[in-house]
Amino acid sequence: MVIIPAIDIKDGKCVRLRQGREEDITEYSSDPRGVAEEWLRQGARRLHVVNLDGAFGKSSGNFSIIREIVQSGKAEIQFGGGLRTREAIDSALDAGVAKVVLGTLAIMNRQILEECLAAYGPDRIIVALDTVEGRVAVQGWLSVSEARAEAAAADLNKIGVEEILYTDILRDGMMSGPDVKTLSVLSDIGLKVIASGGISSEEDVRALLRMQKKNLTGVIIGKALYERAVSLPSLITLVGEG
Repeated sequence: MVIIPAIDIKDGKCVRLRQGREEDITEYSSDPRGVAEEWLRQGARRLHVVNLDGAFGKSSGNFSIIREIVQSGKAEIQFGGGLRTREAIDSALDAGVAKVVLGTLAIMNRQILEECLAAYGPDRIIVALDTVEGRVAVQGWLSVSEARAEAAAADLNKIGVEEILYTDILRDGMMSGPDVKTLSVLSDIGLKVIASGGISSEEDVRALLRMQKKNLTGVIIGKALYERAVSLPSLITLVGEG
């Protein structure tokens, strides 16, 4: 399992949201590049970078910041937020991100998803399953579909997706613990699963390790790191990365 620090960028600043609500925001730094450097200094091998303005359908200058983080070349970057066209995906991958995280597009435009899988390979595509009470949300978490997470994951597995990112939106930014039950089900489908949302302590990470699911390959941690409720080097040691 890999520990993946989250860097969410809005209006050029590193922030965290509570339950995905744009109006419920905490700013942690005006220097996302510096934040990235700090997580790398502490041992991170992979970063989860999100353009929140893009996720909410807004234009911004965030991509230039993201490009600079990518071009430092010191970690694997998975990037998402507003990647809803083939052109946007192409631009992100051309900029050097290791993987793109596709949410709305993957759920609502199967043709482009399949084109990207064929063009870039499934190892560079992560599909985000963001859910509210088990149903998949899209459009920056503003719209909740009727699709259930388990059924959506099984469907994605059939068309060649290899890796998903599961977020329980109601837990995101709340430090209320991970959704172990759903993560266990998703990990048995055949996809690699990255857990996101709710991590508040080392014990939460231990709970994921105790599941002993080989396909549970990563965990994204945001607020707990920024609030210093957990230590990144300690977590890396705990999961056996270093």
